[in-house]
Amino acid sequence: MSKDEEHNEDDFELEGDGQNEGEEDNIIPLSGMYKEWFLDYASYVILERAVPALADGLKPVQRRILHSLKELDDGRYNKVANIIGNTMKYHPHGDASIGDAMVQIGQKDLLIDCQGNWGNTLTGDGAAAPRYIEARLTKFGNHVLFNAKTTEWIKSYDGRNNEPVHLPVKFPLLLAQGAEGIAVGLATKILPHNFIELIDASIDYLRGRKVEIFPDFPHGGKADFTNYNDGLRGGKVRVRANIIKQDKKTLKIDEIPFGTTTDSLIDSIVKATEKGKIKIKKVEDNTAADAEILIHLASGVSPDKTIDALYAFTNCEMSISPNSCVIENNKPQFLGVSELLKRSTDRTVDLLKKELEIKLNELESAWHWASLERIFIENRIYRDIEEEETWEGVISAIDKGLKPHIKHLKRPVTEEDIVRLTEIKIKRISKFDSFKADENIAKIEANIEEVKNHLDNLIQYAVDYFKDLKDKYADGKERKTEIRVFDNINASKVIISNKKLYVDYKEGFIGYSLRGGEFIQDCSEIDDIIIFFDTGKMIVTKVADKKFVGKGIVHVGVWRKGDKRTIYHMIYMDGKTKASFMKRFSVSSITRDKEYDLTTGHKGSKLHYFSHNPNGRREVVSVKLRARPHLKKLKFDIDFGELLIKGRGAKGNRVTKELISKVEQKETGGSTLAARKVWWDDVVRRLNDEGRGKFLGAFRGDDKILTLHESGVYKLSGFELATKFDDDLISIEKWHPERPVAVVYYNASKELYYVKRFVPESSTKKVNFLPEEDECELIVATTQFNPTINIEYNKRLKETKNLPDKQEDLNEFIDVKGLKAQGNQLTKLKVKEITLLPAKEGEDWPEEENTEEEDANTTEEGGSEENNATESTASEEKESQADEEKSPSVDKDKEEEPPASNKTVEDKKKEPIKPVKDEGPIEVEWDVIPKKEDKKNKKGPIKDDDEEDQMTLF
Repeated sequence: MSKDEEHNEDDFELEGDGQNEGEEDNIIPLSGMYKEWFLDYASYVILERAVPALADGLKPVQRRILHSLKELDDGRYNKVANIIGNTMKYHPHGDASIGDAMVQIGQKDLLIDCQGNWGNTLTGDGAAAPRYIEARLTKFGNHVLFNAKTTEWIKSYDGRNNEPVHLPVKFPLLLAQGAEGIAVGLATKILPHNFIELIDASIDYLRGRKVEIFPDFPHGGKADFTNYNDGLRGGKVRVRANIIKQDKKTLKIDEIPFGTTTDSLIDSIVKATEKGKIKIKKVEDNTAADAEILIHLASGVSPDKTIDALYAFTNCEMSISPNSCVIENNKPQFLGVSELLKRSTDRTVDLLKKELEIKLNELESAWHWASLERIFIENRIYRDIEEEETWEGVISAIDKGLKPHIKHLKRPVTEEDIVRLTEIKIKRISKFDSFKADENIAKIEANIEEVKNHLDNLIQYAVDYFKDLKDKYADGKERKTEIRVFDNINASKVIISNKKLYVDYKEGFIGYSLRGGEFIQDCSEIDDIIIFFDTGKMIVTKVADKKFVGKGIVHVGVWRKGDKRTIYHMIYMDGKTKASFMKRFSVSSITRDKEYDLTTGHKGSKLHYFSHNPNGRREVVSVKLRARPHLKKLKFDIDFGELLIKGRGAKGNRVTKELISKVEQKETGGSTLAARKVWWDDVVRRLNDEGRGKFLGAFRGDDKILTLHESGVYKLSGFELATKFDDDLISIEKWHPERPVAVVYYNASKELYYVKRFVPESSTKKVNFLPEEDECELIVATTQFNPTINIEYNKRLKETKNLPDKQEDLNEFIDVKGLKAQGNQLTKLKVKEITLLPAKEGEDWPEEENTEEEDANTTEEGGSEENNATESTASEEKESQADEEKSPSVDKDKEEEPPASNKTVEDKKKEPIKPVKDEGPIEVEWDVIPKKEDKKNKKGPIKDDDEEDQMTLF
């Protein structure tokens, strides 16, 4: 191609057939054509295809389908294929798009009465072909959507028919159905809301109250609307399936999240299983009219942990981002759902006003005609036209005859009125009844007064209109989605440990794909790994298949953020002073992949001893010193249980200024940490150790939580924070085996109230404490110290009409009996209500022994936790090493007695120290010179460098 023939794309020109070269004015550059046409296309898609109108909440195709349904409506079902064909007169975009849009409207079960297989939004199954299914408008759709007198009409695309600009919808239809659409550079996603709540909110708005509404999804489930943001951009809704724990090996999903189907939900569970994130045996789909997915768990798998894992790794929890966008005055507008409701309610009021005005005008016209007709017949004006020979004469004669009688009319008589009088048939004139005519006029006048009253009280009329809608059409439209506040699930805590962590101590590698490495423990692919080195340094890094972390590894393990119950013991030598120090610390927050020095930081510092102790286990180690002249005591013991737990940056307590040759573990004991304090957060219905909600108590060992349920059962559960509780619980507290439960229940078969008191027995299953053979209803269940109930008698009956309320002390009413006992009859009189009175001030069970939240020899590590396990700069500053020794160390060869222990009675009750097992901590030896051990084997003197690190003995 020559240069003359080359064209720039922007200069490319389209030439019409037979166009002369001189007609340059008609040439359109392709670039200009692209800009203009693309803008037209984008505008068309936004306004006419994807985004609903604010006025009626409908997209054009939906509006045309409903108009076509009304046009064909004769009370019977119509084939959907016929409806689609009729709609094509108004919507020139093919039958497929119309059919899909019609199925979507029908599946929302609000405007279209469907017959046949219309698909299933629960399973995702599609509808049958249009020729097999039928439809008609619902009564509700007929009631709120149409009124030809208040509708604005335009010509259809071919000019042959009229179609509505907007339907006169008198209901917040857009919020009831929801809407979703993607246009060019614009999208909308409005979530569906509850029918009844929308009506109540409209009434509240009309009465000047605050409006707040939240979505309601057709398949139920649970939803957290904390960040809903009124449905605007930037908001977020978390939706969850309803998962029920049937037994220890089976979970059931009976409600699925919005935006999913049972098929997609099961697929996500299977994928999570294949990836090793959850561990299940099989999934069984029994869905019919309602969702029912059974999840069978593998042996040894916690159902509570699996529920959290399902929320974390599958579609059992979804996040939805609403984006409330509508078309108003041919422009897209972003309006919150509360504003949409207000605009819709205002439009409903305007339409009701317009309908009343039209009705008033029609009534006044009817009154005018009825009055004119009566004047015409009663005064026999029709006889005045008998001698008239021309039409003009007839009109003139009637007009002249009417004038003496029309002064009370509300508008002048027109020629059209006179012409209409001439059309009255002789038969009607002959049968005219003056009494009935007056009665008819009086009825019209009453209707006029009623309409005027409605116009004068328009807001109350609109409120009554909404109440009427609720009365007629609210059956079966109650809220399906439960509004909850969800807790945040830590994925690292619920993912199953599907990998095995290995370490190569010699080469300095860790990972779950190492060959020939030493197995450490099970882990997951998202865990963090903590590594300690013989240099006294520490690092936390993400697990990988194989990763080099450095040589000199002394300990590797899985690290959990916020873990304050794994305590590390360490003895090291300061490289500058050569003195040795010991420290006891936890690692609860770090910056990932940052190296931390746990020693004083001086060059030449090295590790003598290191161990990790789950749940703060205490241990005794034996320290052997390097022999030198005049050093008499070469060996002494250290009990780490008597040492304060401090931050990892603390210098620690001085052990000795002498050189240490070896440190060996001698004995291990029980936990030195305090009991764990647990709270119950009633909002998210979960346990926590962060002080949120009701304090349940301090738990340790085999302590249990007692829950009482409306179904008449109690259950004893562990105090693990991941424990799930049934929704029908009425009481939750720490279980005290000696405290009885007081119960009031109603026996329906005997029609009597009974009282019983029993002590809950230890059990791993739910225990029914109501008689099983009779139909019983639980009224009161409590573990109050002195439970008292108030009995309100039925005042409608003659025998209890004048009886005052009675208060009954249940402790005095009945003694503690067995679990299966029926109890004592409360009263034979008819009772209206029985309520538990609140406990009196000072009346409560004796408090438990005071237990510190943290160990008595524990100091909290400073620093705040950030995302990705990162702590603040302030915390890092606390890691600065302590100053050099302020007081001289005590020589070991002086054989001083160790400091006296300030042990209390409670300390003596602690778990006895047990001999160490074969698998001990890693020991590090440095320049060992074998010497004869001291037979006395007494503790060496321990002294701290400063007051801040002073060792505290129990």
